[in-house]
Amino acid sequence: MTTISFAADIKPLFTKMDRNHMLNLVGMFDLWDFEDVKANASAIYEAVKSGGMPPPDSGEERWPASQVDIFKAWMDGGFQP
Repeated sequence: MTTISFAADIKPLFTKMDRNHMLNLVGMFDLWDFEDVKANASAIYEAVKSGGMPPPDSGEERWPASQVDIFKAWMDGGFQP
């Protein structure tokens, strides 16, 4: 089984628009920061799983199931940096 890491596998899932939305519009946290994503992983997972992230009005595509699965596997694998 391949280890899923934040740097190689998770960070690239978040677009610049995703990051800017979370930082500037919502003012919550940085999707390109390991510690921020790790601390908020459950909420992020639920948002991408339900289709609430990226926001429906952003014009960006919902995450396909394969990307949601990668994120969940990263969580289940112990949040490797």
